[in-house]
Amino acid sequence: MAEPVKRPSINPFSRVDRAALRGRLGMRDGLGDRQFTAVSAVLGLALAAGAVFAAGPWDSGQRKAEQDWAAARAGTGGAHHRPTDPAGPAPAPSAPAVLAALGTGVASPAPSAAAAPDGAAAELRAVLGPLLKDPALGTRRGAVVIDTATGKRLYGVGADIPMTPASTVKIATTVAALTALGPTHRIPTTVRASADRRTVTLVGGGDPTLDRAGLSSLAADTARALKDDGVRSVRLRYDTSGYSGPALHPIGPNENIAPMSALMMDEGRLDDTSSGPAPRSDDPARDAADAFGELLDEAGIATGDGAAPGRATAKSQPLATHLSAPLSALVERALTNSDNDIAEALARQTALATGEPADFDGGRRAVTAQLRKLGLPLKGVVFADGSGLNRKDKVTAALLAGLLARAADQGHPELRPVLTGLPVAGFSGTLSDRYTTKAGGTGLIRAKTGTLTGVNTLSGTVVGPRGRLLAFAFLASGTTAPAEAQSALDALATALAAGRR
Repeated sequence: MAEPVKRPSINPFSRVDRAALRGRLGMRDGLGDRQFTAVSAVLGLALAAGAVFAAGPWDSGQRKAEQDWAAARAGTGGAHHRPTDPAGPAPAPSAPAVLAALGTGVASPAPSAAAAPDGAAAELRAVLGPLLKDPALGTRRGAVVIDTATGKRLYGVGADIPMTPASTVKIATTVAALTALGPTHRIPTTVRASADRRTVTLVGGGDPTLDRAGLSSLAADTARALKDDGVRSVRLRYDTSGYSGPALHPIGPNENIAPMSALMMDEGRLDDTSSGPAPRSDDPARDAADAFGELLDEAGIATGDGAAPGRATAKSQPLATHLSAPLSALVERALTNSDNDIAEALARQTALATGEPADFDGGRRAVTAQLRKLGLPLKGVVFADGSGLNRKDKVTAALLAGLLARAADQGHPELRPVLTGLPVAGFSGTLSDRYTTKAGGTGLIRAKTGTLTGVNTLSGTVVGPRGRLLAFAFLASGTTAPAEAQSALDALATALAAGRR
């Protein structure tokens, strides 16, 4: 596997580590791109033709105690996602033909329920039909495959049945955020001062990725501005009024998500991880404010008794501002690592951008409104949260595949980070330890995983054997053997990559 490096930019396809991918597939360096793609597809065909399900360890980062806790409570559930490299996701090695497939497409209309006129639909029925009947997929299934170049639905079973999506709902959340705010938007954290400069307020803007380095820079800028005005001591306040509603997610205190707050540092994590489950602060806003106060003291500005809650007044003046990474990078991180804190923040940012309260209800209305603008099927769809931890979320396979088709549409370049943020089979994020024992889907499949107790989902893109970029969504509920259900979903995606010849 390629060594982890910096996080991908908006378009990591341009920096695919082909040597690493060739090494994973056991190929010689001298092979050209066409041979490279062909060999990958042939390996995948062998896997599908032999009816061998892709195997891999259960995608779990949730402790057993939490699993039992979640299973015992109706209406909620815990996410099962493994922590990934604390340094963040590595660049995404993927099929080299992905960008070419995008480039040869046309602006896609709304995904059509009609099958394509060529033989692709019949082939998919023959390939996917038997795999979709696997008992491991539980009692209810939904499946959709769309040709992103034409917007045509090539395959659909239970396509319009609302089902619990688990973390694949993050696809909807991120599309809505990019639609409302654009990929270059940054979330501000600001410091404001009273007219006499004696009271300083740290104002959270909803950036869950604010870290100590960001706070240190903010403190340095604040101290410099205060010293320029001859101020050496202040009263420190912190303002979390940007968010409203309950702080706790309905799942309750949980290592998969911190209490909702407009002000937090490192997602409220109490260890040195940057993804996956972790012990969380009970009061992330207070912790961030205390850290900021310590940094101000070190910079020569005394804060006396420390931080206390308080709101910045209308007459207060800005002293310093820290901006988050661009929304495109936040979207990629949320999808690659299945980051619940970022996903919930993006739902609230969407709410704020559209005049809704920054709470669960406001996020639900805002996300729904943004997706409606894209002309996608929303009948029966419910966004109870932005992360997919809430079992009250209901999404159709048609919607998920349609969202990915929209992200591939040349008419919506602002949505491209949704595609580039999808984990890559066998390489990154929540797919880093899947598709590793067989070569059929390795590096060819990009997909968002979703798992709750009794729910297994997978939605993403793959370049098929005809060179077309396909968007797919597979939803299963009532599953009882999570590892087997996961393998069955992986087999479906692998079959798309292999097809029939």
